[in-house]
Amino acid sequence: MKSDFSMSNWTLFSNHGHVLVCLARNPKARLRDVAGDVGITERAVQKIVSDLHSGGMVNVSKHGRRNHYRIRYRQNLRHDLEANCTLGELLKCVSPVTPSHRDSEKPEISQPAKAEPAAKKDVKPDPEEPLVSKQKENKNIKAEQEPAETRSDESIEKQQGLLF
Repeated sequence: MKSDFSMSNWTLFSNHGHVLVCLARNPKARLRDVAGDVGITERAVQKIVSDLHSGGMVNVSKHGRRNHYRIRYRQNLRHDLEANCTLGELLKCVSPVTPSHRDSEKPEISQPAKAEPAAKKDVKPDPEEPLVSKQKENKNIKAEQEPAETRSDESIEKQQGLLF
């Protein structure tokens, strides 16, 4: 089924958004190639990259004869309606970035924080606790060292997955 794109020639993103997506996909892209992908002139892409740089969304660095573009993924979007969203969140939805294109600006996926053990206040340590721990460790070590022939049938069946 054909899309109605030919009848109505508009897209959701502006050219600035399209250039940003291209640079996120390939930070080493030539502006000539970005212009071809977006469908605008190279000069227009230069102006857009300048806007993105001055807006704090893209850092440009020279590597030999080529420019490299680093997206500032933590930068918030500029309009009040989208200011609660970062470039990284937007680009993650539109164009997943491969690990080779990530930089230090990109926030890592947050993992749930591990709970710190609560500090024990005014609790005396149990003198039996170290002894019990040592006994358990010794049993585990003995079980590992014990030859398979001397283990009980039940433990062998458990290892083979026959008992639950």
